[in-house]
Amino acid sequence: MEERTIVLIVGAGPAGLATAACLAQLSIPYVIIERENCSASLWRNCAYDHLKLHLAKEFCELPHMSYPADAPTYIPKDQFVKYLDSYIERFDIQPKYNTAIESCTHDEGKDCWISLACDVTTSVVVRYKSKFLVVASGENSAANIPVIPGLHDFTGEAIHSSLYKSGAAYSGKNALVVWCGNSGMEIAYDLASHGANTSIVVRSPVHVMTKEIMRLGMTLVQHTPVNIVDDLLVRMSNFVFGDLSRHGIVKPKAGPLLLKEKTGRSAVIDVGTVGLIKKGIIKVHGNISKINGNVVEFEDKKERSFDVIVFATGYKSMANTWLNNGESMLNNDGLPKKEFPNHWKGANGLYCAGLARRGLAGIATDAKNIANDILSTYNTHRFEMN
Repeated sequence: MEERTIVLIVGAGPAGLATAACLAQLSIPYVIIERENCSASLWRNCAYDHLKLHLAKEFCELPHMSYPADAPTYIPKDQFVKYLDSYIERFDIQPKYNTAIESCTHDEGKDCWISLACDVTTSVVVRYKSKFLVVASGENSAANIPVIPGLHDFTGEAIHSSLYKSGAAYSGKNALVVWCGNSGMEIAYDLASHGANTSIVVRSPVHVMTKEIMRLGMTLVQHTPVNIVDDLLVRMSNFVFGDLSRHGIVKPKAGPLLLKEKTGRSAVIDVGTVGLIKKGIIKVHGNISKINGNVVEFEDKKERSFDVIVFATGYKSMANTWLNNGESMLNNDGLPKKEFPNHWKGANGLYCAGLARRGLAGIATDAKNIANDILSTYNTHRFEMN
């Protein structure tokens, strides 16, 4: 089978949906494909129960549609999913679900992209021919678990955070959360709140903020130099939390907003975890050296036995496994070569949305830029897909 379209979008997460909506607003034909059986599968199926968006709602809207007026400032997971469903309905987005991309290659002679995708329910391979290709499969398309000596022989339960739902099942158990980003810190809090004997690995410096401090920073940085805003945020964080280095949490040298801009690493929005760490309810450890049975040895040579390890170690892009001729845009990790804000465009009609590690606000910007750029070429040439 062969289908022809002006734009092929790979992925129906927030980035793909936002791009589809922007193209629809400009009356540009597109097809959007998704390997799962639903849109935004990570949000629907892999997010823990109590998750809320870490930033205020004004920084988390997709293009051309605001949240309902009565929506809370920090949107819970279930309400965000409802928002996405309303978004799909409003812009009449019709993803082709259960369609797994296998390869995308640029045909220089015909100046188009040839993409092969498999219908996972029927095993039928569909050949898509498009002038433009948008990689929206996400920076979070596959779970990332680090290589640790002895992990395969761990006698307890080891799961990625994508499989974690609630700490209720771990009451009274010894639980270790690996890495202290937002997911790790929230999962540690949830485990401790449900009675688990909880520890967390803090492997590198991290900024800890309140949601109110971060909201202020995101607002101020639109009108004030980032270094000035960062200095204010760090001072406010110090006032609220005090010196956390005595508890094993050290601040990075770069400020929170600059660090996010340069590396994609977000500040942690505290949900109460710091208070439990200060009380000794949650123990902080450095990196893991090795695992022997159910005993974890840390770099300081301390050892402790655990019943469960939750790897809040993030995800990775898988775009390089199926995208050929993408060298103009993506590096070996499947992420943009160019820094924000010039990361979203490659050569030969290739684009990416949602790969810049700038959250939903970055997704909205990417989608608008991509649609407008395609429009300028589309109106000029009005391609015929022969």
